[in-house]
Amino acid sequence: MRYLMLCLIAVAVVATSLAFASPSVEDQIKARQSAYTFMGWNMNRIRAQVIDGDVEFNAGQVQAAANAIAAIANSGMSAMFGPDTTTGTGWKPTRLRPEFFEDMARTGEIAGNFIREANALAEAAESGDRDAIARQFRATADSCGACHRPFRASE
Repeated sequence: MRYLMLCLIAVAVVATSLAFASPSVEDQIKARQSAYTFMGWNMNRIRAQVIDGDVEFNAGQVQAAANAIAAIANSGMSAMFGPDTTTGTGWKPTRLRPEFFEDMARTGEIAGNFIREANALAEAAESGDRDAIARQFRATADSCGACHRPFRASE
């Protein structure tokens, strides 16, 4: 757990440093691709334990994964979405659609909903109640999809 927290702090420091240093388009894309890949890995860890049942439920692992998701959600990722980042390559070509910037109030609302749901997932995971975690996992996953569907191109 201590190692995970140190890693999350390091990611936050790097992300903050990049935000203040006006990162290049490529660096913005790389930063968000890295963060979302890590978030997806943690979502899959929770899914395997509380939804699919492929992995035996371990409350500590689920809590660590949910905390990582909440940390990324609250990390200020919006700094990595410059208007020029709808084209370009980070680790791979970006899939961000230009529609992301057309209605920033809507984009902000979707982002705010995701942050709220990710924080609620961390709270549910802290309880250790598998059913509550499963319900909140679904709500969090739905809030991810609320951004993916309109703003992310398919591979």
